[in-house]
This record gives sequence, C-alpha cells and structure tokens, in this order.
Amino acid sequence: MSPDEARSWEHSHAFGTGEPSFGESRTRWVTALTFVMMVVEIVAGVGYRSMALLADGWHMATHVVALGVAAFAYAYARRHAADPRFSFGTGKVGALGGFASAVGLALAAVLILGESVIRLGSPRAISFDQAIVVATVGLLVNLASAILLRSEHHHDEPGAAHRHHDHNLRGAYLHVVADALTSVLAIVALLAGKLLGTTWLDPAMGIVGSLVIARWSYGLLRDTSGVLLDAEVSAERRALLKAAVEVDGHARVVDLHLWRVGPEHLAALIAVVSPAPREPGHYKALLAPFGDLAHVTVEVHRGV
Repeated sequence: MSPDEARSWEHSHAFGTGEPSFGESRTRWVTALTFVMMVVEIVAGVGYRSMALLADGWHMATHVVALGVAAFAYAYARRHAADPRFSFGTGKVGALGGFASAVGLALAAVLILGESVIRLGSPRAISFDQAIVVATVGLLVNLASAILLRSEHHHDEPGAAHRHHDHNLRGAYLHVVADALTSVLAIVALLAGKLLGTTWLDPAMGIVGSLVIARWSYGLLRDTSGVLLDAEVSAERRALLKAAVEVDGHARVVDLHLWRVGPEHLAALIAVVSPAPREPGHYKALLAPFGDLAHVTVEVHRGV
C-alpha cells in the first residue's frame, strides 16, 4: 500500500468544529456578569449585615471559579482537538469541566450551610431595604445568565429514548440557576424580616438553599462521573447495537465496548464471530442508522 493509499484510511478524532461553540461563547459572558454581581453582593452583604445576601455572594464566588473552569474546558478541548496524544479526542474535557462544577456546587453548599447555622444561633441586625435591592438586582443578573446558557442541544438516538448532554454547559447552567435560587430565598427572607420581624428566616433560607444546591451537585456528579468512567451508555442502547449486528441470525457479538467520546459522539469496539464471516465493512454498514457512532472498530472471527 502506498503512502497516499494509507492516508486515505486515516481519520480525525476531532469530534467537533474548530470554532468556539455556543457553550463557550455564552459561558464567557456569564462569567463576567457573575463576577461583577459577586463583588456587589459580598460588599453589600457585609455592609448591610445580611447573611442571605452574603451567602449568595460567597456562592457566586465559587460559581465564578466554576464558570471560569467551564470556559477553560471549552477552549482547551477546541485547541487540542487534533492533538494525537488524546487517543479519542478531547470530547471528555467537557464532562471533566462539569465534574469540577459539581464539586464547586458541593463546596458552596457546605460553606452556606455552615455560616447559616452560625448566624441562626447568633442573629444580627440587617439593613433590609438596601439588602432587598441588591438581592433583586442579583436575581435579575442570574435570570439573564440562565437565559444566555439555556440550550436545546438534545438529539434522540435511533430507537432509544436517550439524550446527549453537554455536561460542561449543564454545569455552568446549574451554577447560575443555583445563584437564582439563593437570590429568591434571600429576597423572601429579607421581606419577611422587614414586614414580620422574622429575622431568623434569613439564615434559615441559607440552610434551605444549601440543601437544594447539594442535591443538584449530586446529580451532576453522578452523570459526569458516568461519562468519565465509560459507564454512561445504557444497557438498552448496547442491546440495540448488538441486535443490529446480529440481524442475519449467524453473526454473534462476543465482545462489545461502547463509550462516549463527546457530547454527541460515541465510540464502539465490537468483536463478531460467525460461521460465514463478512468483511468488517459489512458490519459497520449495519450500524449506519446510529448516526452518533463516530468511531467504530470491528473485529471479525470465523467460528460456530
């Protein structure tokens, strides 16, 4: 085989484009917005002595770091997409960014819970009017950020009710939604404290917010770890692929590895045994309806 013929069989592992994605460009904007609001809320929380407002500001600080990690993950994956050091491309960098975001969410939940418990036992006077204004502005910024990050990047797999997710974008989105939640809880607590004198609601809302954020963190950790450990593809999906290869009644799939290499791409390694084996290209053609299979390797063996 000549060098030119050999090159015709080569293929890229860059499962994406060379241009900044929707998630990357939007995440940059949201990171900047969140940073500005973080500074405002921390300063206002200290000045107006509001634990709910200060907790929201601290929460935003962890989100600035997490959003920065998400933006970096997008840029790193794009710039190194064609780097041969990455055996199956850089598609999992997004899942790694989402995992880091989940860890950041868990850290924020612990910090808010701890400080809220302390303030519940030692309440402080609060400047309600000013704190309510700042919390409202924070909520508006959070809602704008959530709209910027809202994506409909879901694609149904052939014959299966499964959807692909950009876990990096999902992590960033959950961070701003969590910010919005803490802003809502802060506003409720501050209004109740001003109108009803229930100042204990301020730290109590911080506790409620921390528990909800911890729940979101757990869900994101579960989903991203499945991708990173190649345990995300469902048994139903694997069964459908196996059935497609064994459609002639003679071939048997004796080994099957199926894993995600990007938000919208899967890789498959399949070993087939048949008394009348066909060329690997035949079995690959049977998998053509599975459009998200970006990298397929087929081994064929003669056997009973």
